[in-house]
Amino acid sequence: MTILIVAVVLVGLLCLLDLVLTLGVLRRLREHTAELERLAGTSTLMPYDPRVLVGRTLPRDVAGARLVGFFDVGCDTCHERAPQFAAQAEGQNALAVVSGAADEAADLVEVVGGVASVVTGEDAQRIVRALDIHAFPTFLRTDQDGKVVAADTDLTDLAAMAPAT
Repeated sequence: MTILIVAVVLVGLLCLLDLVLTLGVLRRLREHTAELERLAGTSTLMPYDPRVLVGRTLPRDVAGARLVGFFDVGCDTCHERAPQFAAQAEGQNALAVVSGAADEAADLVEVVGGVASVVTGEDAQRIVRALDIHAFPTFLRTDQDGKVVAADTDLTDLAAMAPAT
């Protein structure tokens, strides 16, 4: 009988411990959800439309580029579209902005570096922030002054467009 009482008490203590841990996890999840909503500015994330970039101007130090691609090292689609960007950039004044750790950017830099100027590291982050890029990959066409005349997350539509004069 004593063994049975000890077993019931142990099971009760384990259940109590489980309850305390579960409540702790729920509290942390609520904190993380509140933080994500605060960072997003809303409880639902709005879809990103790159056309809001039309009319903005590239930073002066890269304003000569006519075709600009924004890539991120952690973006699988960026790695898929980099060869397409490289093919489109051939013979144009192109710029590839690669966000992320420099050691992880080597693959993207290798693909686009032969045909486009490449900006990585903190300079890339500065350009991304200056233009307020929210989606990767994002592609831009610019005029001779560095003003964005077209923007899209798909290069196909921009590829059909002749370089801006």
